[in-house]
Amino acid sequence: MIRANSIAHLMPSTHLMQLATERLILRPHNVDDFLDSYAMWSDSGVIRYIGGKPFTREEVWARLLRYAGHWAMLGYGYWVVREKASGRFLGEVGFADYHRDIEPSLLATPEVGWALDPAVHGHGFATEAVRAALSWADAHWPDGETACIVAPDNEPSLRVAHKCGYREQLRTTYKGLPTIVLRRPAERA
Repeated sequence: MIRANSIAHLMPSTHLMQLATERLILRPHNVDDFLDSYAMWSDSGVIRYIGGKPFTREEVWARLLRYAGHWAMLGYGYWVVREKASGRFLGEVGFADYHRDIEPSLLATPEVGWALDPAVHGHGFATEAVRAALSWADAHWPDGETACIVAPDNEPSLRVAHKCGYREQLRTTYKGLPTIVLRRPAERA
């Protein structure tokens, strides 16, 4: 049986992956984030444009394990976003390689994503968190482009993407739903 502490040496040090902004702390997830993450991913306001069906406990647990797996295997992943002043859970932001069955392929292009608790929408937290993640990416992938996909009706996320330098590449479908693929060239740090 493999124990978590026997593989801890494979993962980058958590403090090296922590980011801070004026109002936010971004850090890799841990098991204590599960209930906050589950509450967010089971909220109809969050999943409205992300499949439309609330995530189960099992699906959120698999999501958290996938986040950790990205860090362990690829050296990047998702961060939990917490308010610096209060420690309150705000959401999640980060990069992934989902091997999506989408045309054009996003393989070899880190895909940024974000989801925040609807209670904090409209306060600039998503833009602030995505910009922090992009600063990290620019330092780690100075010549690397990133991409994101957004549902055409998700105007708030499209605004965040545009504020962060993403531009529409094309419109396609993903899992039978209309989808916009946006790309952002790297900005040298």
